[in-house]
Amino acid sequence: MVERGRGDLHAHTTASDGIHTPAEVVRKAHEAGLATVAITDHDTVAGVNEALIQGEQLGIRVLAGIEVSTHADGGEIHVLGYLTDNGNVQWLNRLESLRGVRGDRNGMIVDKLRALGVSIAWSDVEAVAMERQQAGGAKGKSIGRPHIAEALIRKGVVSTMGEAFDRFLAAGAAAYVEMPKIHPAEAVRWIHDAGGVAVIAHPGLYGKDGLIEELIAGGADGIEVYHPDHGQAEEERYYAIARRYGIVATGGSDFHGERLGVSYHGALGSRYAPIGAVSAIMELAKERREA
Repeated sequence: MVERGRGDLHAHTTASDGIHTPAEVVRKAHEAGLATVAITDHDTVAGVNEALIQGEQLGIRVLAGIEVSTHADGGEIHVLGYLTDNGNVQWLNRLESLRGVRGDRNGMIVDKLRALGVSIAWSDVEAVAMERQQAGGAKGKSIGRPHIAEALIRKGVVSTMGEAFDRFLAAGAAAYVEMPKIHPAEAVRWIHDAGGVAVIAHPGLYGKDGLIEELIAGGADGIEVYHPDHGQAEEERYYAIARRYGIVATGGSDFHGERLGVSYHGALGSRYAPIGAVSAIMELAKERREA
């Protein structure tokens, strides 16, 4: 399989905490000259079908994906999944259980903010999410901390997303609530059970290279080498790890859209996968389905 053109394999939509609908993300990817874009919303595949339809219309490949929230060694770890069977009932039920935990955590964060004297209600967060989720009504949409951050901006509590996270929402901040999650090794297994390909997202954010190598030895299929929050040294280190273990090196912008003129993580297409990564993911998924 010959692969041509750039592929951004990490993008979010209004199905979770992105600014743009799935169709809009695909249109923006096409306008950016990308050959492939992956839709990787947090703990949901609700935006995938809309994106696939838009991709067919525009002649751009859309890779069905997800970003699964997990926890290990005292911190948050994200695992990207590609080409899962999204008609698999077990897979969908597992994702539903993750979103239930996420919803409980969001409520606890709002409660902590109110205890700190911040005038915010859950309805303020829902208003942001409803506005962003323009498609409306689709089951499985996911509300996250960026929605809470935007509600804080609208209430005049903070001026920027960065300030919201630094003061209240990031790990260790005043209103942070640790979300009980599955272990990343379990997320890898879930993705494999659904016929998909599991890739460790932005490993440079964790500072846990020993754990990363354990997950690779335990079956992870790839590692996200190229990401806006990785420096050159990190990209070189993780590319070397991918080569050493013979796994797929991927990349993506972690696009969420712009809030108040500032792009959350990176602009679409600002980071992308090496040539051959998309083909390798598709071949792995094919082998897994046929096994």
